[in-house]
Amino acid sequence: MLEKIEELERRYQELESLLSDPSVLGNQAEFRKLSKEHYDLSALVAAYRDYRKIVSEMDDNRLLLEESDPEIREMAEAELEEQAGRKEKLEEEIKFLLLPKDPNDDRSVVLEIRAGTGGDEAALFSGDLFRMYCRFAEANRWKVEIISASESDMGGFKEVIALVEGQGVFARLKYESGTHRVQRVPDTEAQGRIHTSACTVAVLPEAEDIDIDINPADLKIDVYRSSGAGGQHVNTTDSAVRITHLPTGIVVACQEERSQIKNRAKAMKVLKSRMLDIMQSEQNAKMAADRKQQVGSGDRSERIRTYNFPQGRMTDHRIGLTLYRLDAIMAGDIGEIVDALRAHYQMEALKSQSEAA
Repeated sequence: MLEKIEELERRYQELESLLSDPSVLGNQAEFRKLSKEHYDLSALVAAYRDYRKIVSEMDDNRLLLEESDPEIREMAEAELEEQAGRKEKLEEEIKFLLLPKDPNDDRSVVLEIRAGTGGDEAALFSGDLFRMYCRFAEANRWKVEIISASESDMGGFKEVIALVEGQGVFARLKYESGTHRVQRVPDTEAQGRIHTSACTVAVLPEAEDIDIDINPADLKIDVYRSSGAGGQHVNTTDSAVRITHLPTGIVVACQEERSQIKNRAKAMKVLKSRMLDIMQSEQNAKMAADRKQQVGSGDRSERIRTYNFPQGRMTDHRIGLTLYRLDAIMAGDIGEIVDALRAHYQMEALKSQSEAA
């Protein structure tokens, strides 16, 4: 393992030299590519350098254990104990940093939330979930742009699709895919009975043009007049766009923009992201057949989380995490949940890698 890290450190040093080379500085595409590689290696190299420093300091302290002065020996023993703990933590950190990186982690995402069982209450909860993710995005300085939305009569959304743009969005949100269940007393419930409703969340990495090559002949594009809020613009121009990908039957619609061209561009983003997700899901399924366990599958058919409002409780069933601060969570404070899920699936990947070795 050390040989591999040392090789990566040499590559890191080589990249530092290349990034100051005038020929690279004059080539924006090459500069961006090398900068990303340099950034990806920086955390590993920093951890490895800290590790080497600790090992060197521990060697020095072991020599001090041979001193005749008991005070020096005592100080050396105390420092060695502390350094051993730091060394162990760095070893774990390096193992995680050496795990194969998900190529989608740095991407923006297409976030899709749909009301499931529960009628109007499910639609209201879809709206609550969307606001929760919007506030989390705002805290992380990500940009949220609605692509399409179907509002319910009582508020909330039957369906809402949005583009969440920023650095590393998919890495932090990818484990949110699944069925989210809510237990609470609806405003319309006169007897005070608790109802259970559900919504599905899908987090798709935004596809790039190089990922998906779509034949224009495979597309059926319809334009129609927008409906819903929008003032004089509504029902006056054919700006809404519906795109059907004939080979797969995927249908995407967008009417949020006044411009047909912008609506078409947004709809194509969603279409490509859904197609990329299908392709990657098929690849993952094939890989899973050859492994004992598929790590981080994010199966959307399973119930992943329950939000119990009477108890003020959120439980993530995949990792057994329960938090009693539901108000803060619904206000977008989900960093603890996101980090716990990432740590869990990193550990699963580490175990899987150790078993395969």
